[in-house]
Amino acid sequence: MKWLTAALLVLAAVLGGLLVSRSAFPTPVGGTVLDTPVTLPPLKLVDERGQARVLSDSAGRMRLVFFGFVRCPDVCPATLAALKNIYADLKPGQRERMQVQLISVDPQYDRPAVLRDYLGRFDPAFTGLTGEAGTIDRAAEAMFVANVAPQLEGNHAGHAGSTTDIRPGGASVAARIHGDEVRVVDPRGRFVRVYGNQEVIAGELERDLPGLIRLYGR
Repeated sequence: MKWLTAALLVLAAVLGGLLVSRSAFPTPVGGTVLDTPVTLPPLKLVDERGQARVLSDSAGRMRLVFFGFVRCPDVCPATLAALKNIYADLKPGQRERMQVQLISVDPQYDRPAVLRDYLGRFDPAFTGLTGEAGTIDRAAEAMFVANVAPQLEGNHAGHAGSTTDIRPGGASVAARIHGDEVRVVDPRGRFVRVYGNQEVIAGELERDLPGLIRLYGR
């Protein structure tokens, strides 16, 4: 009977380890999971260091992708600040398995050096993508992002669900209507999940992130 007791103790230890592991990395419950992951197209873009990149290349890591622009007066900096705090609270090993990435919807102004300086104010590890306007439009379409150029003759433009006055020479000159969600892209370059802006600000993404890294990170 001693062998049976020993076997039961080993089994209990294994099950205990699994329970600890699951509690440390809870299953993500927030955001919206895509029924069918979207494989991103190999669109040619440029990163914040001027290096050629492809939209579908996740470099073996999970990405948190946000469409925005440097001259955005409100939602973009608020979202990036939230992502900065979330990223800072991760363990080093978790950070190595994921990447925060801004895709500019104002590529004419957001050249690589501009993006690099802007993202560095939040975290030097954050990356950016820019490129030709038409390519950015296709990237937005592939990820179900509204991306509408400002109305030159109108008075308002901004994020989906908000408005911003266009003032000559003001910070919102480049304002566009565009999605303000954070998208999860897996290491295989597939768009798999999306978190609304309020879910990001309210902490749902932060709560889910360890589990997301466990699910999608390598």
